[in-house]
Amino acid sequence: MTLKRKSEFKMRKRTRVDSRKRVSIGSVLNSYEEYDVFEHKDGTIMLTPRVSIPANELWLHKNSAAKASVLQGLKDSATGKLVKKSSLSAHANDEIE
Repeated sequence: MTLKRKSEFKMRKRTRVDSRKRVSIGSVLNSYEEYDVFEHKDGTIMLTPRVSIPANELWLHKNSAAKASVLQGLKDSATGKLVKKSSLSAHANDEIE
């Protein structure tokens, strides 16, 4: 992780600690559901958004060739580079060995 300088941050909200030692920051959070919490020795706290992926999708992130292929397919799809193939519906009732 690359640390950012304090000058790269902007003040978003002032809040107070409640009786259970919690702070409310919901109005400044993005759509992330997980955060890593870092504490500096001077008491500064930094939240870094974190994303989790399902275990059954981990293989894709570990396989750079497969990931590159998927990303290229998504890029091609977004730019309209699609190849129309014939329907496979004629095989819908075929026996699977």
